[in-house]
Amino acid sequence: MPPRRASTKGFTRTASLLTGRIRAASENRGFAQSRLLTQWAEIVGEEIAAISRPVEVGYGRGGMGATLTLLTTGSNAPMLDMQKEQMRAKVNSVYGYNAIARIRVTQTAATGFAEGQVAFEAAPRAGKPASVDPALRKKAAETASPVDDAGLRDALARLGENILNKTNR
Repeated sequence: MPPRRASTKGFTRTASLLTGRIRAASENRGFAQSRLLTQWAEIVGEEIAAISRPVEVGYGRGGMGATLTLLTTGSNAPMLDMQKEQMRAKVNSVYGYNAIARIRVTQTAATGFAEGQVAFEAAPRAGKPASVDPALRKKAAETASPVDDAGLRDALARLGENILNKTNR
């Protein structure tokens, strides 16, 4: 029987390339389930997610359950403290067993927070985007013109513009 040919022709999905690195980075902070970080709003709800972020999962020496540490502002800590058991149940449903025994709420100063929402999202890019020279745009379009698929041709032309623009800076 001849060896099986790969149907991807050497290409691999980005998600499969990054899964190991994401898991390793998450496990360094104690997160056995990276889903807890990436889908926090879906797990605990929008109201709680707007005022808190999971920071760390710490495992005690006795091995009797872990402690989930949440980051919030000082004014929101009492609200989160009252909802610990509901949050613990929701988080444990992600793990599939009672992995989290305790939830600890940690507070920070008001810096880094805007209107009561924890600000861990990426900051918007400053300034306006660089203008592309029309000659570079035309050169990129000419280079991509032999491609039959319109969507791919446009994407390649934009990629070419970016590369040419970056090399001319």
